[in-house]
Amino acid sequence: MPGEHPNSSKDATKEHPGTEKRNAFTELLAPKSKQPKHATKTPSDRNAAKGKAAFSFRDELGAYIAKPETYGPDVVVYHNDDFVAIHDMFPKSSLHLLLLPRDQTKTRLHPFDAFDDTEFLEKVKAETRTLRKLAAGELRRKYGKDSAQEQARQAALSADPPPDELPQGRDWEEDIVVGVHAVPSMNHLHVHVLSVDRYSERLKHRKHYNSFSTPFFVPIEDFPLAEDDVRRYPTEEGYLKRDFTCWRCGRGFGNRFAELKQHLEQEFKEWKKL
Repeated sequence: MPGEHPNSSKDATKEHPGTEKRNAFTELLAPKSKQPKHATKTPSDRNAAKGKAAFSFRDELGAYIAKPETYGPDVVVYHNDDFVAIHDMFPKSSLHLLLLPRDQTKTRLHPFDAFDDTEFLEKVKAETRTLRKLAAGELRRKYGKDSAQEQARQAALSADPPPDELPQGRDWEEDIVVGVHAVPSMNHLHVHVLSVDRYSERLKHRKHYNSFSTPFFVPIEDFPLAEDDVRRYPTEEGYLKRDFTCWRCGRGFGNRFAELKQHLEQEFKEWKKL
């Protein structure tokens, strides 16, 4: 059921009864040799009504919501009646997923408005906990061998025979952030679930970094927002125009994006070793 934490690929499949075996965890999040085959570009409703063939990128998430079963596991992580989880086409961290609610009364709303519905908000929060657990498991798979906190667990996994109970190891869920943008870039409601590292070739300029490293990114647990919450006015607050600050060490980089990118690579290497 949404909100419970699957502990294995078998459990994950049970938690999402509308999914198939292709949604087994190791297949879902394992790296692929090819770029994900994301949604084919189609006209937006407005342009189609005008007889135009122009594609509205802001509507692209709608294809996954409508027909998630037509995409492979390198694109769609899982889907059920209420949600679709996908890989972000332009990841801004080494792991970046999106959770897409399928409720047609909410899917076109701004998150601040959609999450005013407390029942809907709790449903979304529950599903993000499930996806966050899956994402944390993938971080362990990818980086566990590099982590000092994981050494006892890794040794136990290699033991013959293995122990009845594995050491807990690193809490990778602490390295996953979940939230929405104060001004979404896409028309369909979506929640970001990503690793903290901000290490990606797709992170290319100020907006990309600051949209995940300032209050422009609003954690899902902060909802519902108070009416006077300043994050409701991101343009006035100038979040995207702020000087760069490292997410991990707090070092300031002013406007020097190239220098920040070099620093993020070093921080990524150190973060994996924790």
